[in-house]
Amino acid sequence: MFAVIGIVMVFCAVIGGFLMEQGQIAVLLQPSELVIIAGAAAGTMLAANPAHILKAIGRGISGVLRGSGYTRERYLQTLKMMYQMLNKVRKEGMLSIENDIEKPSTSIFFKSNPEFLADHAAVDFVCDTLRTGLVGGVETFDVDQMLELDMEVHHKEAHLPVAALATAADAMPGLGIVAAVLGVVVTMGSLGGPPEEIGRKVAAALVGTFLGILLCYGVAGPLSAHMAKIAEDENSYLHVLRVLLMAFLKGSAPMIAIEMARRAIPARVRPSFIEMEKHCKSTPAAASAARSEAAA
Repeated sequence: MFAVIGIVMVFCAVIGGFLMEQGQIAVLLQPSELVIIAGAAAGTMLAANPAHILKAIGRGISGVLRGSGYTRERYLQTLKMMYQMLNKVRKEGMLSIENDIEKPSTSIFFKSNPEFLADHAAVDFVCDTLRTGLVGGVETFDVDQMLELDMEVHHKEAHLPVAALATAADAMPGLGIVAAVLGVVVTMGSLGGPPEEIGRKVAAALVGTFLGILLCYGVAGPLSAHMAKIAEDENSYLHVLRVLLMAFLKGSAPMIAIEMARRAIPARVRPSFIEMEKHCKSTPAAASAARSEAAA
């Protein structure tokens, strides 16, 4: 939402300042210049990137317009879900969640958190790790190395569409110059005509440079920067899950593993210990499990 507001503010400030200088808004309406710049930028992206990165760019821009989903509430819901699942493991053993990790879509734990269930990367991250623990015979150090490798690969892939969009943004000022040069060529062909017509063609050529710079620094560049921040938020979310899973696999009690994960949450969205404890124990089953854990 803030991304949309920011882009609107950019255009309002630029156009508002132009009008304050007694500029005529009709001069800026040059569809041909926009076609040259936007069309050429889209073509360079198609030429430079495979289909999966182009789709990722679309998803990334959509995610920017929706806003980051890694909020305090999402972290609380995730901690509560994992607390309930780990409590079941502690009471009944790893085999008790075999069906949950083999078929996440039917798991009572994952179904209680639709936002987590819709995040296929996070679901695979958790289920594959617990599946490794279920198989047994793997040292916790090796599991941690696998999680780190998984995060590294995912983080690298998340930044590929960011780099592709940033490259397209960097090309837009140059494409604006191309549009301006073409406008000058058209203008040169009109020499000898009415001064008003020559003036309009020169203005159209200059608008090409203006649009290229504006689209770069006012739209595409900020969008790519925002996509990078969302990728970092996603990596932070996986890191929290990694801390939680490793703490439990090393033998920590569920509440201790949850607390260690809470400490790994970015400070701006980190819930307090009291808030986290209250949320995790908000159901009768969880409260009963917590009392059993405390007695043990």
